[in-house]
Amino acid sequence: MSFPVLNYEPVLLANIHKENSHTLAVYEAAGGYRALRKAMKEMKPDDVLATVRAAGLRGRGGAGFPTALKWSFLPKDHPGPIYLCVNADESEPGTIVNRVQMEEDPHQIVEGIILSAYATKSTTAYFYIRYEYPLSCQRMQAAIDEAYAAGFLGKNILGSGYSLDLFIHRGAGAYVCGEETGLIESLEGKRAWPRIKPPFPAVEGLFRKPTVVNNVETMACVVHIIDRGAEWFRSIGVPPNPQDPRDVGSLGPKLFGISGHVNKPGCYEAPLGITARQAIDELAGGVWKGRKAKAVIPGGLSTGLMSYDELDTPLDFAGPLKVGCLGLGTACLIVMDETYSMVDFLYNSCRFYAHESCGQCTPCREGTHWSMMIMERIKAGKGRLIDLEYLAEIGNTIGIIPGTTICGLADGAAWPIKTCIRKFRGELEDYIKRTNPTGYAVEVAVPALTGTNGKPH
Repeated sequence: MSFPVLNYEPVLLANIHKENSHTLAVYEAAGGYRALRKAMKEMKPDDVLATVRAAGLRGRGGAGFPTALKWSFLPKDHPGPIYLCVNADESEPGTIVNRVQMEEDPHQIVEGIILSAYATKSTTAYFYIRYEYPLSCQRMQAAIDEAYAAGFLGKNILGSGYSLDLFIHRGAGAYVCGEETGLIESLEGKRAWPRIKPPFPAVEGLFRKPTVVNNVETMACVVHIIDRGAEWFRSIGVPPNPQDPRDVGSLGPKLFGISGHVNKPGCYEAPLGITARQAIDELAGGVWKGRKAKAVIPGGLSTGLMSYDELDTPLDFAGPLKVGCLGLGTACLIVMDETYSMVDFLYNSCRFYAHESCGQCTPCREGTHWSMMIMERIKAGKGRLIDLEYLAEIGNTIGIIPGTTICGLADGAAWPIKTCIRKFRGELEDYIKRTNPTGYAVEVAVPALTGTNGKPH
């Protein structure tokens, strides 16, 4: 299936090129807060939840979990408080779409937060934003202040009797805070070690109270679902597969970040289900310098690699899984052209995850560290063919999916290793043979780090 990408009219990014698009005046002139007025006047919280459920919205943060289903896990008739936490800790490598939304159209996010908090009966919401986004933080705080002044936040919103307070919390630069329970721990002022589940946050989350954690883009989608209706949302994207009762579809618009070796890197909007090739050629202007793509990361580094032959894979919640990737992730592509070294890719990936592992789970702490050490040795020209077997073993034995860690950071570390070795093994073997011609076949143990002075390269 393919879509006429260039004829698609943006919704989530409709306002970003307008002058002063971040202000309340510009947002309201374009219909902003119309959905909120509608909800406060005509809908009960359960009506908002039912509309989001009917739309089939799935979380845009990476896992694609059905949003209304997550909301429905909250205990019924809980005395409160119930918290809504918005995950704006956009630290997945290659991902920049939330930053564009926060800087250019923050009121769209604020409106989505209010609607979502209303649906979940939350009276306090926290906006957890990564520290490295100073302009995003300024724009979001300014939008929140304007919303309070206009009566969209605070006590008795629009005379409805519903009240909501929204606070910004800045993170401290930790990748693991993108995991919802790590984020919650950080919000509570503690070290961001993800929690063992169950209990899940919907039962025992922030301050041990029921909590929902949603992504920025998910909040923006809620606005348009309430404003335009569930059927409009379902008319975009990939419908459920009638042959697979577990497939709930990939519906609605999606933001795609495209970076790397392309002519026009940036943030684009298109229907879920466009192919990776369409995203590169029709949105980002093709691969730069007249070259062709060697590999593409489909949704942030943790999703692993697609090869050139897999670029016709649909970018929906099911497509990347079919070619061995971890999933759609953040739908932010990183394109590597035919000249880029897969050794460099794997080295950079292993180094990143070794740095970002929180260290709580032994398989992740040790696995990410030793994969980095092995790649340092390979880069230094002392690699052996058996090292690829060791790396593959690490990739296959760390993470939630094999059941060895608390959170998914280790899975994110594993998938680049597994997909790179499986799809580009010939290139990796050739590098090892060329740089270590007398030792590449040795299988006895050697130091992980090499150097005449005993220090790592």
